[in-house]
Amino acid sequence: MVRLARTTEGTPLLGDEAGFVPLAAADPSLRSIGAALPRAAAGTLPDPAIATAERIPSSDVVFASPLAAYGTLWGIGLNYADHAADLDEDRPSEPASFVKPTTAATGPGGPIRLPPREVSDRVTAEAELAVVLGRTCSGVSAAVADDVVAGYVPVIDVTAEDILERNPRFLTRAKSFDSFLVFGPWIATTDEVDDLGAVRVETVVNGEPRAENRVANMMTGPRDLVAFHSDVLTFEPGDVISTGTPGAHPIEPGDAVTARVSGVGDVSADVVR
Repeated sequence: MVRLARTTEGTPLLGDEAGFVPLAAADPSLRSIGAALPRAAAGTLPDPAIATAERIPSSDVVFASPLAAYGTLWGIGLNYADHAADLDEDRPSEPASFVKPTTAATGPGGPIRLPPREVSDRVTAEAELAVVLGRTCSGVSAAVADDVVAGYVPVIDVTAEDILERNPRFLTRAKSFDSFLVFGPWIATTDEVDDLGAVRVETVVNGEPRAENRVANMMTGPRDLVAFHSDVLTFEPGDVISTGTPGAHPIEPGDAVTARVSGVGDVSADVVR
């Protein structure tokens, strides 16, 4: 698996299961993860084995959010039929899209900062698989979506559910607090995910699995989400589609949340107020 990541000091990294090297040690022309995204989509990233530096085990790396700057952050609601049933919601006939501000993005460890209780007293966390775009594109078919996708990343999406329940039109506000989208620890390239449908997405709170499902059970799969939205807008490298959750769970200060995405990676964050 080829992975793109960053340290907390901002050093761009290239890696695989054996560890990470500075990205520039494998290709001096690549000075940032953003610059590497088109190469990731094209399948032409260098092999970490050719780098002029020795690999560092991932256990020895303190990871930041994979990208220093994100583009548009799309979210998809109710994309698993089971989750829609749990919420007593009708299954949408088209992807239920929303946008989160880039200020909501944070990296591994978070922390997820809950709003004051007088603003929101019920916040939930959700594990999701996210798609990172690697090329400028529009009008893309699902059959060639992998050609414009740089890779996949595990994310924790967070919602102030009591705000949302007061009025569905408050969705943007309920989703947009700082730290309400945790990325990391790396972007895994698409060619290393052999069977996207078999990927399992699991929401874990304090070590206890709270919800899980497979990508195959999404109502609109990742490639179709790229195609659907590319008919509306032009994607740019660094844009993200977080593809929906199999289920959310309430969180409180002191909790630890993990998004487990099989074949891609895990990301965890502590919860504070």
